[in-house]
Amino acid sequence: MMKAGAMELGDAGKGSSTPRVGVNKGVSVLDFIFRILAFVGTLGSAIAMVTTNETLPFFTRFLQFRAEYDDLPTFTFFVVANAIVSGYLLFSLPFSIFHIVRSNAQRTRVILLFFDMVMVALLTAAASAAAAIVYLAHKGNSRVNWLAICQQFNSFCERTSGSLIGSFAGIILLALVIMLSGFALARRP
Repeated sequence: MMKAGAMELGDAGKGSSTPRVGVNKGVSVLDFIFRILAFVGTLGSAIAMVTTNETLPFFTRFLQFRAEYDDLPTFTFFVVANAIVSGYLLFSLPFSIFHIVRSNAQRTRVILLFFDMVMVALLTAAASAAAAIVYLAHKGNSRVNWLAICQQFNSFCERTSGSLIGSFAGIILLALVIMLSGFALARRP
């Protein structure tokens, strides 16, 4: 009579692992989709920032003021960080597909989780620094006599502000990927 009870417990354990595998597979598919969206956002942000420039004539055609992204080291850091993160996301897609096929894989998920955290920290630093510069370009700072340049370089400011959107969306998506990875690791069979 005791053996029958032990068999029921063993059968219940085997039956409960099947839904976990299904949940982990769903989490892996969502992880893959979020990685693709974050890749598109970070790559779009890097491209939008690199192609940002504007030239304004000053009195004559021969004297012109030009604003480019590489005039400010912060924007260069922003472009490099977005390029690194988008490259990482592109190379992490095969591992994400591997997790869809083998949803019980733990080592690669832990490695991706570590690098995901590094990439979200890098992207947050770059996007925050660029956001501070964009804010100064829009508002200026009267205490130190920094004038707002967005009144003159309107197109430049619109493109730099727009490139921040994709980067911050990438940060949110990477944070969701980290949470999904943690959830999948916590539910391991």
